[in-house]
Amino acid sequence: MRTTAVRRSALTASAAALALLVTACGGSDDSDSGKGDEGKVDSSSSSSSSAPAAKALTAAELEKAALVQADVKDGKVVTKVPATDDVSADKVKADDEACQPLANLQLAVPVGSPAATVKRSWTGEPKKPAKGAGVEEALLAGLAVDKVLVTLASYEDGGAEQVVKDVDAAAEKCAGGFTVTAAGEKIEFLKAAKAEGPKGADESVEITLTMAADEGVEAPVKIVVARTGATVAGFSAVNFGAVATGEEAPFPAQISDAQLAKLG
Repeated sequence: MRTTAVRRSALTASAAALALLVTACGGSDDSDSGKGDEGKVDSSSSSSSSAPAAKALTAAELEKAALVQADVKDGKVVTKVPATDDVSADKVKADDEACQPLANLQLAVPVGSPAATVKRSWTGEPKKPAKGAGVEEALLAGLAVDKVLVTLASYEDGGAEQVVKDVDAAAEKCAGGFTVTAAGEKIEFLKAAKAEGPKGADESVEITLTMAADEGVEAPVKIVVARTGATVAGFSAVNFGAVATGEEAPFPAQISDAQLAKLG
């Protein structure tokens, strides 16, 4: 791809990613503080239907359980997420109602009707281009930054278990793609593919959504939903360099691992 095309594709694709994640890699500074078989939800440690329902955490309890800077090895955690990062549910609409849980997760909007919610964002460190790198390589290296929005939501009366079921069902029903209108902008996803989610939760699932970007690029972005008791952790991740090139970047597992360890 020529330099001008790389620039155009990178900027447009990044803009689309920003529409999904609402904000770029910035944010206010606040430092106060294994894959398995594809298509299966990890429910090896799920409680049985006869087990007593877990207690829904309050907003204050979720705040204590959410990530802070000291919980991560690198990058920056923003604990006071600005309003521009906090999309309301009424601003997110999937063309097919069955796909709404995926649309919500991608925009860091809780699924269902939680009793309380808390949000965080994490931005990884930008990569430095190799010595003597050309313009295209330097541009893409600068874009190769991971961004994750983390949403903790607590539910009453089995609502957390229902969220995971709804997300799992949406991934199957919407495997062939869907369209989302987010804050007035249309975003097309070409497909959705499930994989086993991270360990450390009662049940979890990871979903790769392939987004239609500029220059015919098909850009994979990732969402993860993980339930611990009556709390659901949602992770919406994008790597801007991967969006620009159509390459698939791995989900930043260190972030889900750190968050689930605090919930556990």
